[in-house]
Amino acid sequence: MTVLTGSSRNDARAARQDAGDGFVPGPLGPQELAGLDAYWRAANYLSVGQIYLLDNPLLREPLAPAHVKPRLLGHWGTTPGLNFIYAHLNRVIRRRDLDMIAVWGPGHGAPGLVANAYLEGTYSEVYPDVAPDAEGMRRLFRQFSFPGGIPSHASPELPGSIHEGGELGYSLAHAFGAALDNPDLIVACVVGDGEAETGALAASWHSAKFLDPRTDGTVLPILHLNGYKIANPTILARMPEAELMSLLTGYGYDPIVVAGEEPAPMHQAMAAALDRALDRIAQIRREAGCERPRWPMIVLRSPKGWTGPKVVGGLPVEGTWRSHQVPVAATRENPEHLAILERWMRSYRPETLFDAAGRLVPDLAALAPAGERRLSANPQANGGRHAQPLRRPPIADHAVSVEAPGAATAEATRVLGAYLRDVVTLNTASRNFRIMGPDETASNRLDAVLSVTNRVWQEEILPGDDHLGRTGRVMEVLSEQLCEGWLEGYLLTGRHGLFASYEAFIHVVDSMVSQHAKWLKSSRALPWRRPVPSLNLLLSSHVWRQDHNGFSHQDPGFIDFIANKRGDVARVYLPPDANCLLWVMDHCLGTHDRINVVVAGKQPAPQWLAPDAAARHCAAGIGVWDFASNEGEGEPDVVMACAGDVPTMETLAAVDWLRRAVPDLRMRVVNVVDLMTLPSPDMHPHGIEDAAFDGLFTKDRPVIFAYHGYPWLIHRLTYRRTNHANFHVHGFQEEGTTTTPFDMAVMNRLDRHHLAIAALRRVPRLGARADRAVHALEERLAVHRAHVCRTGEDLPEIRDWRWPQPGMAKPEESGARIQEPDREALKAGGSS
Repeated sequence: MTVLTGSSRNDARAARQDAGDGFVPGPLGPQELAGLDAYWRAANYLSVGQIYLLDNPLLREPLAPAHVKPRLLGHWGTTPGLNFIYAHLNRVIRRRDLDMIAVWGPGHGAPGLVANAYLEGTYSEVYPDVAPDAEGMRRLFRQFSFPGGIPSHASPELPGSIHEGGELGYSLAHAFGAALDNPDLIVACVVGDGEAETGALAASWHSAKFLDPRTDGTVLPILHLNGYKIANPTILARMPEAELMSLLTGYGYDPIVVAGEEPAPMHQAMAAALDRALDRIAQIRREAGCERPRWPMIVLRSPKGWTGPKVVGGLPVEGTWRSHQVPVAATRENPEHLAILERWMRSYRPETLFDAAGRLVPDLAALAPAGERRLSANPQANGGRHAQPLRRPPIADHAVSVEAPGAATAEATRVLGAYLRDVVTLNTASRNFRIMGPDETASNRLDAVLSVTNRVWQEEILPGDDHLGRTGRVMEVLSEQLCEGWLEGYLLTGRHGLFASYEAFIHVVDSMVSQHAKWLKSSRALPWRRPVPSLNLLLSSHVWRQDHNGFSHQDPGFIDFIANKRGDVARVYLPPDANCLLWVMDHCLGTHDRINVVVAGKQPAPQWLAPDAAARHCAAGIGVWDFASNEGEGEPDVVMACAGDVPTMETLAAVDWLRRAVPDLRMRVVNVVDLMTLPSPDMHPHGIEDAAFDGLFTKDRPVIFAYHGYPWLIHRLTYRRTNHANFHVHGFQEEGTTTTPFDMAVMNRLDRHHLAIAALRRVPRLGARADRAVHALEERLAVHRAHVCRTGEDLPEIRDWRWPQPGMAKPEESGARIQEPDREALKAGGSS
């Protein structure tokens, strides 16, 4: 730990007296110190102007109520600290010619970040109407947090940003994701002390244990302690210094503390801290060996609302929670408040910072880095530098041979794992593909990738550890938020990846995915923003095969969450077998600016479509499976629809039973891979036209829809369709426990028996035949229940069921024959 004190006001006065000329000693010479302080004042002035002013941007006339916005929105408290850090980062970038981007955790300090992008000239380059002159400054002020303008938080509209910061907790994970496979990049990451209280950020400190100094870039965390959140003190700021240092040292960092409130000593201390940190980073990279390095970080203690009003209405403001948002609120109504605002803004001496035309004076403009070295112009923060497309192997190399529907059995994600192994191999040289997941790569049957790469691990490796190494393409940590954050930072800087998770626990990152969706929606409207590779989420170990882990692991609701997102961003795929999964994942890995959710099972299951047929089916997203349909030339009596691997199998088993029990029942089987083909085209770009939808589902026939998730989503997606009233959806009904795979389906009425019963009851012409068939099915359900309670496994007729193959001898009728129930079994195990 190193402490570089910026000293109190009294200490600073004493230092100036000792120096004799008012200069505070340190690494900055008098001219550089004065320039840095003036640049900081310029950023602070522009920040206050954005929060408050509509007009009179340079205060060329006395401030009047009409010059002030009618609604004051924004966050001042953190902003001067961010401006202070920004000015000092500019200094070291320029002096050392650094390739650096910055992630600003307190993204609500956007007035400062916008101000600095404007001072650097980048803002005017991407928004020419906000020119670097008096009129441009007026527009800069007016647009902030104003209708038709820009948001109050850092957003995609901010050049140089890859982090929105409206929701706290993800800055450090994003920063480390950006640094991975970027050996020349330094990512400065400002962590606010409020943000540091979140669980996501607390886990993110461990990210340094996954960074390889030989092949990755560097993250320089700057923990900004200004003491308060909206209304309460922050935990880390109130911790005793020794305790805080122990915490950060325990996380594996070498903290450098900068503390004080008087500007000149603080400038000197911050300059010394950055020089020390960067020297240490250079040393670590030169000497990188087998041991995990202890990376430097900076702890900056500064007053909240620094340089703002000290007192308003008799109450202290600077250094308190009252400076968090708008320190002087009644500036239109209260002349005293208006006077405070004017004194505050004039305290920055704008006449010394901007020339007669409203431009930053040349001496200060020269302090910003040039070209792409500017934090607001670095291409790494805009889709990466020279982003490379992902090389993908031919799908045919990994496809499952399917001579007839249902003839082959495979584990879909294991097949995908071999495909991903080749993706890793093909992109080894470019180092632009990673797989993230919470300790589940092997569990989700993707372990083929471990034959060509390791799990990244910088800590001690012991004999018996499985595929751990300092370098690797697989990153595992038991924090879904950390995995998601790493991947988002990786994608936003132009690389490609996959996040694989258990379906039930992907909910941990709901809010993160939502923020990313908002980012994509906004960035796609900006012509200067480059597309970024899609966020691809593979959900396996899904609800229908979590029979062993039980109710806690049974939740398909993430699909509902994604379905609420904008159609130009969100996609949901439910491949029914391995060949469809290969096609879908290959497609997703080649897309940009999307969030692709793919749900696939990992257990052995029937394979339905040969590779060519799977490609055609997935390209369409939805279609009739002729091999299972028997409607003939006319309309079917009933449409049997399905989406998801287990729903597909249960639907086909139901169709098989019905074809044998009621041979003249005309059925059409429709399988859905792309869930977003169901809504109308005006709701989602993948939605099929009404005529095509009616051609699949008819205008008036019953539709028995077996769906992977919660059934009401299908109703919501199809409510505008002609035949929606005849949709009868079976899905997860929040019934679960530790039981057999088939019993999970029975508990939620998604099994073949309940699907067949639903079809029979909705075809009136069957009359008494339907009643007898329903009775037989209900008895089989009773036998099933008795059997699983007695034996702990499913009935042989369930476990051994296969779709009838060409030339196969006619199977025994088993469940299709109307038969007497097994009375002894019922006695032993109860009834349904």
